[in-house]
Formats: sequence, C-alpha cells, structure tokens
Amino acid sequence: MAIFNLNINGKKQQVDVDPATPMLWVLRDHLNLVGTKYSCGIAQCGTCTIHLGDVAMRSCMLPVSQVGNQAITTIEGLSESGDHPVQKAWLEHDVAQCGYCQSGQIMNAAALLKANPNPGDAEIEAAMNGNICRCATYVRIKAAIKTAANG
Repeated sequence: MAIFNLNINGKKQQVDVDPATPMLWVLRDHLNLVGTKYSCGIAQCGTCTIHLGDVAMRSCMLPVSQVGNQAITTIEGLSESGDHPVQKAWLEHDVAQCGYCQSGQIMNAAALLKANPNPGDAEIEAAMNGNICRCATYVRIKAAIKTAANG
C-alpha cells in the first residue's frame, strides 16, 4: 500500500492503495465517485473515460501510480450543475437510452471539443470510435457533439 495525493475535480484527495490499483477503482471504491462506470475492464469500450489533464483516458487500465500531479476530472467534476455544453447538447438530442455508457461518451466528447472546438464528421467519428454504445445512439451522439461545438 502507498499514499497518493490526487487532484480530482479540483479537490485534493488522499488515498492509501496498492500502486497498481486502476483509477476506476480508486474513484468508485475509495472516493465514492461512482459516475465513472465499469464495463469491459480492458480499455476497449470507453465507459470508464475520465480526463487526465485535458486528455481522455480509460480509467480501468490507468494505475493510480501513473497519475502523479496531473489533474483528474470525472463526470461529476465536468460541471457542478450539469450545464457543460456537451451535457446540455446530450439532453437536447435525447442521446441517452439505457445511459450506462453516457458518462464515458460525454467525457470523451468534452475532451475532443477542448482539443478541437469545431470538429468535422470524420474527426468526431475518429475521436469517438473507441466508445461503445450498446443502444447504438451514435447518430444522436454525433449530432449532440456538433451542437455543443456550435453552441
């Protein structure tokens, strides 16, 4: 076990965990930040996406020991009141069906728009390619990203 001082959603957090513990489990089991979901466990579906700095990362395969001093943002920290442009666009386009993948989808889309504020269709498709939606709302996801980019 080791003590890690983390910056999560703008707050200092301290955890005493095995250095190999994936950030997903640090967030969910040790800090009760359960908006980040578990699905595949092998970084292939995108459900567990968080931001490490400004980069979208799969938290299920990111050991806490590799975070260092970088800021972590989870879906809970994206916006206190749910008014991030991506979140608002998600509601406008009624993207969610079952909702399970949505926190990862939103986090990936927010990172895309931070890096590229006006992406085209091909750029959206390439950036979102690793996020799987079992309900197949991909058309609405793309439309919501375009709305967030323009709004």
